[in-house]
Amino acid sequence: MPVTVEDLERAIRVAFPVSHLAIEDQSSGCGSSYAILLVSEVFEGKNTLARHRLINQALKQEISQLHAFSQKSFTPAQYAAHQAKSG
Repeated sequence: MPVTVEDLERAIRVAFPVSHLAIEDQSSGCGSSYAILLVSEVFEGKNTLARHRLINQALKQEISQLHAFSQKSFTPAQYAAHQAKSG
């Protein structure tokens, strides 16, 4: 059974305190490729690799069913700065 946006969102919201979450199905609806942008205070003081490991561990079951998975992770302050830059 393919992974849905709802499956990913549910797993992420259970695992992390979410300030902002965007999930994009990049597989034209077949559920095999997703990109996420996750903003959470849990990322404070963690580098990119540590953040990705946290996300990968939390979504291990879902990721194992995907062809491709990409992620961006920010702290709330970093996301605010990112938003200000991108207008």
